[in-house]
Amino acid sequence: MFENRLLKVYKHYSKLARRQEVACYRFYDHDLSEFPFAIEWYDGVVHAAEYKRRHGMEDDEHEDWLGACKGVLAKVLQIDPTNIFMKVRQRKAGRQGQYEKFAEQKVERIVPEGGLNFIINLTDYLDTGLFLDHRITRSMVRDEAKGKRVLNLFCYTGSFSIYAAAGGAREVVSVDLSKTYLNWAKRNMQYNKLYDDAKHYFIHDDVMEWINNIPANSFDLIVCDPPTFSNSKRMEENFDVQRDHVALVKKLLKGCDEGGRIYFSNNYRGFVMDREHIPTHSIKDITGATTPFDFHGRLHRSCFLIEK
Repeated sequence: MFENRLLKVYKHYSKLARRQEVACYRFYDHDLSEFPFAIEWYDGVVHAAEYKRRHGMEDDEHEDWLGACKGVLAKVLQIDPTNIFMKVRQRKAGRQGQYEKFAEQKVERIVPEGGLNFIINLTDYLDTGLFLDHRITRSMVRDEAKGKRVLNLFCYTGSFSIYAAAGGAREVVSVDLSKTYLNWAKRNMQYNKLYDDAKHYFIHDDVMEWINNIPANSFDLIVCDPPTFSNSKRMEENFDVQRDHVALVKKLLKGCDEGGRIYFSNNYRGFVMDREHIPTHSIKDITGATTPFDFHGRLHRSCFLIEK
């Protein structure tokens, strides 16, 4: 059953990917309840994350089952099993779980996207370092970044920052709580031969604290993709994106220059933008327009373009 489903979806998505010249894409996402994986192709290697569940198997039995699934993947994709990396996707409370390591032995690869290159890590963390669902949004940022002052909040591994720099941004400021991810972002910038310490700044700070002191009218383009919930030790209070997004967006609008634009996204499934209490004339839901072919019908994030 798993093999037949993989044959069907891989044939479909790989064809679409070739047509659009996309080297990294998701081709399976919990399609069968008995095989609850998110499986992504990264230019010749595969990242398969099993969603945590009560499977009723003993540890040894579960390992054997994962090995059998890996064998099926290798057969369908016709690749060496050593190029398939499998994890159990354990969602932890708050954003901090994203920073915790899974493995001791690091396996990195360089993968292409949009004419740029990105370092992915296939072993150590919950995710690889490149969120594939924002592929289109990144291109939109690059297309309008020329000459702009760009701010990337919760920047993770800096993919939006690299796209902005490639688009000719006058300045790119990237802020994240994790030194690990900031260093990763800087490496991505350097690998693409874009890094200029006179205009690319990587700031280690809690975003929610940092934006309290953001100078008015200091950025033309802001990217903000906050966690659904965060209870960082460095924050005095926890953060809930539905409850707190109005206060957050108001601060972003203050830091945004007149006529500036904010890309605001999050992964809370039931998110509702409180338009009534956000002081701007233009809030556009661009979720559909920014959903790539491999996430149609599978995407639980929302994305908005807010103009000042």
